[in-house]
Amino acid sequence: MARPSGERTLVTNRRAKFDYELLERFEAGLVLTGSEVKSMRAGNVSLAEAYCAFRGDELFLEQAHVAPYPLAHARNHEPMRPRKLLLHRRELDRLHGAVRRGGLTLVPVRLYLKKGRIKLEIALGRGKKTHDKRHAIKARDAERQMRRALRERG
Repeated sequence: MARPSGERTLVTNRRAKFDYELLERFEAGLVLTGSEVKSMRAGNVSLAEAYCAFRGDELFLEQAHVAPYPLAHARNHEPMRPRKLLLHRRELDRLHGAVRRGGLTLVPVRLYLKKGRIKLEIALGRGKKTHDKRHAIKARDAERQMRRALRERG
């Protein structure tokens, strides 16, 4: 899947597809400090343990680790601080309702640059059960074996 020009992926949450059935995706801006932007552009960010949570009627990215930027010295940021996500009010209300009612979770999927701005792709996800995960592993292994057999034949 080709990305539109002007977009560069900084980091992806690879466990998101494995742990969750991703239903609907949204693009959100982030409220960041200068040292966070520099560190993210350098790729020093991890979404492995990150999640999105509502505080009142605002949405925040929690537990995302952004490494301190070495050249920022005294004006550096706290690595694990909550970062506010910027979405339209209608989208926030819809997501808040889905999380409250449907037992869904907001999962950060990908952090990327778009037209010079850092964006976060979040998805409404439903947690997969253990047997669903086993099925995904089995399908992935079968696909890998098929590709290997085709490569050896040709």
